[in-house]
Amino acid sequence: MKSYSEWFMCPIAGEWRDGSSDRVLSVENPYTNKELVKIKMATTSDVNKAYEEAERVQKKWAQTSPYEKEKILRKAADLLEERREQIVDLIINEAGGSRIKANMEVSGSINLVKEAASYPFQMETRIFPSIVPGKTNMVIKEPVGVVSIITPWNFPFSLSMRSVAPALATGNGVVIKPSLDTPITGGLLLAKIFEDAGLPAGLISVIVASSQDIGNSFITNSVPKIVSFTGSTEVGRKIAQVAGENLKKVSLELGGNNAFIVLDDANIENAAKAAVFGKFLHQGQICMAINRIIVDKAVYNEFVEKFVHKVSNLKVGDPENQETVIGPLINQKQVETVKGLLEKGIEEGAKVALEGKIVGNVVTPFVLTDVKNNMSIAQSEIFGPIALIIPVQDEDEAVRIANDSQYGLSGAVFSRSTKRALNVAKQIKTGMIHINDQTVNNEPMVPFGGEKDSGIGRHGGEWSVEEFTTVKWISLQEKERAFPFGASN
Repeated sequence: MKSYSEWFMCPIAGEWRDGSSDRVLSVENPYTNKELVKIKMATTSDVNKAYEEAERVQKKWAQTSPYEKEKILRKAADLLEERREQIVDLIINEAGGSRIKANMEVSGSINLVKEAASYPFQMETRIFPSIVPGKTNMVIKEPVGVVSIITPWNFPFSLSMRSVAPALATGNGVVIKPSLDTPITGGLLLAKIFEDAGLPAGLISVIVASSQDIGNSFITNSVPKIVSFTGSTEVGRKIAQVAGENLKKVSLELGGNNAFIVLDDANIENAAKAAVFGKFLHQGQICMAINRIIVDKAVYNEFVEKFVHKVSNLKVGDPENQETVIGPLINQKQVETVKGLLEKGIEEGAKVALEGKIVGNVVTPFVLTDVKNNMSIAQSEIFGPIALIIPVQDEDEAVRIANDSQYGLSGAVFSRSTKRALNVAKQIKTGMIHINDQTVNNEPMVPFGGEKDSGIGRHGGEWSVEEFTTVKWISLQEKERAFPFGASN
């Protein structure tokens, strides 16, 4: 059996050590339920020390040459590639990701870090004219200071990296609070890689803690100026409320109920292939995953037949297996949530076109047809391997149903007419939408984020730079200014 014992300590305020709590976290493999490692958790005292040290170290880091920052980030990217197999193994065993998903997560993280390596050179000073004679206006971009980063369990490594790398690149310190399901890939592993790349000790801390021990201190501490959270809308609302009371900026990437629209002129074979990937990657445990497949009645039966056939051939089981597509859900609580949504959907009238089964934490794919958009399962973020197929009369109804959701994160439209698909895409109230592709897309240089209850803010490229910086206006009066009073001696 592989050993993960090296991950029993956390980097807190510049040193790897135990947390101060009496509570001990058991990190388990979601497929085998075997314990990987025990971690002694942190307390509010550890949170405060982490922020104090990050604030101290950040002052010097902010003044570090952009070339040195770039060098460290590029070294981190190189280490990610060198340690790919170790990272893949951890994603499989801690997060239950398939080998396919784990490699995608590592590759995505490498691209994120490489993109972030350019951010130190985007901390520009801009010059503006003045209406006052002899004055020059300068606007300088500065790091905010220290960033709180709270990350989820589904794509723990890349979703942590998405905030950590840009925050560091723009001159900030970071304190990470990973999910208790994935503390290694969501925090400890990142900290180790950046440390080995040459990042100053104390600039990153990782807090593995229960809310019973730290309450809201991770957010309310006076040091961090931004809270970057990825997770459920329900928790995001609470974080935004606490942050707002403390006048902190929030960056929230929340839930999704993503629509995949198949118009009557679509290439059905291509649409079915894309839908299988976009729905079942990582068992559907992705905020961008397809939640509702909306199909024109003219091609509905053809699509259902092709889709069900492809889904029925997906390999289910041990994520260690190279061929496995469907592995375990993260824990039993998630299994029960998905099971409850499934049972409610069938009770409300959805038909079972493909019946799966539940064994331990593994849920094999279910396909439900003749789904109505007002069913509770269609209005919920499923986060599991249940596909919903909704028939519609025409393009107008497809648009209406796609928009009939509290969420607006991602989406997709299939049509042989680019003009027609683009017209539909523009009508969908969502932060991202893809034509003749599926909903799970993420590139480091374009804006990633949602509308409505799917969040606030954007990640990626220049938008990441904006998220983790602030601006300061400095004016320089180079000629003596005449004032309307106060001139007499």
